[in-house]
Amino acid sequence: MGLFTARKPRGFHHNYIYYDPRKERLKEIDERAKRELGLLPPKEFKPEDIRGKFVQATKHVKRRKESGRKPLSYGVLIAAIVLLLLLMHYLYSGKLGF
Repeated sequence: MGLFTARKPRGFHHNYIYYDPRKERLKEIDERAKRELGLLPPKEFKPEDIRGKFVQATKHVKRRKESGRKPLSYGVLIAAIVLLLLLMHYLYSGKLGF
């Protein structure tokens, strides 16, 4: 146990007992094949069907989303640079303003 390192709590992962993802995937494939053959009417468009597809397709975005990190915005970076420049100017000249 380190003085400055705190242990992270154990993550929670719930496994469903009565849910089979393989069976759901096979059912979706079967339904899509029947729609392509014309046995079923075309499916109506729902935005929920395409939500999250870009994140699933890219490894780096999926990894960042799973970790929960947020990228720094440009405003924060510019503000930090301006503050550092003001501090450097104060240390060299002894005056706070320009």
